[in-house]
Amino acid sequence: MAKDMTLLWGSGSPPCWRIQIMLEEKQLQGYNQKLLNFYKKEHKSQEVLDMNPRGQNQYKSQGNKLIPDSPDAQALMYQRMFEVLTLGQKMLDLVAYKFRVPEEERHDSAIQRNKEALTAELKLWEGYLNKTDSCLAGKEFTLADVVFFPVIAVIFRFGLSSESHPALAKYYNSLKDRASIKATWPPHWQEPPELDVMKTI
Repeated sequence: MAKDMTLLWGSGSPPCWRIQIMLEEKQLQGYNQKLLNFYKKEHKSQEVLDMNPRGQNQYKSQGNKLIPDSPDAQALMYQRMFEVLTLGQKMLDLVAYKFRVPEEERHDSAIQRNKEALTAELKLWEGYLNKTDSCLAGKEFTLADVVFFPVIAVIFRFGLSSESHPALAKYYNSLKDRASIKATWPPHWQEPPELDVMKTI
C-alpha cells in the first residue's frame, strides 16, 4: 500500500511535516520519498506543479484514529485545526520579514507590529492548552495536533521562551517524543537555527 506512494517534502516545512506525521500515525511507512530543497526552488519544479494537491484520506481504519467519534470533540478538533492557520500566518509574517527584507530596509515598527500580533495569538493558544487534558481536542492525538505541532515546533526552534509560555512548552515537550513526530523530525534541525526572532516574545 505505502510502497505505491511517493512523498515530495521539504525539511522543516510545517505543511510537509503534517503529512509525514499523518503517514506515521496511520502506519503507512515504506513509502517513496524525495526531499526537495526549497532554497533551490525545487518545490516549484514542473514535477511538483503537475501534481494534484487535493487527495483524500483512504486509510480511515488503519493506524491511529485521528478524527474523534464524538460530535463535540470533532467540532473542537476542526475548530482548532482551522485556527492554526492564523497562528502559522502570524509566525510567518515575523520570520519572513526577517528573512526577506534586507536589514537596511527593515522598520522597527513593522517588526514590533508582527511581534505583538504573534504574542496575542500565542496568548490565545496558551489559554486553550491550559484547558485541555493533553492534546488540542482532549486526551487523544487528532488531526488538530497533526496540524498544530509543526507550527509550534518551528516557533520554539526560533527561540520561543518556555518560561513565558508554560502551557505551550508542556504541550510541545509532551509530544516531541511521540513516535510519529520523532520519525519525521526535520533532518536539518540537527544544526542550530538561523534566527532567534521569538526569544523576546
